[in-house]
Amino acid sequence: MVYKITLYSYKKAEENDLNIVPSTKKNKKIDVYKNGEYIASIGDVKNNDYPTYVKKDGIKYADERTKFYYRKHNLKS
Repeated sequence: MVYKITLYSYKKAEENDLNIVPSTKKNKKIDVYKNGEYIASIGDVKNNDYPTYVKKDGIKYADERTKFYYRKHNLKS
């Protein structure tokens, strides 16, 4: 099953001068390119992401999950 990239993801990619396409890798959601050069495959198909949480559970829950993720990985938001 091919992951359907959301408008949210396209907008975020554009803000960062990136191009994204559905991944060609079996367990990944998105392939990321910059200036036509492949950078990485991101998003495990087994895990939900921000746009999925927003759609399923609402923005408040999605924001809570994001905060948890950043705290878990010691990242700054």
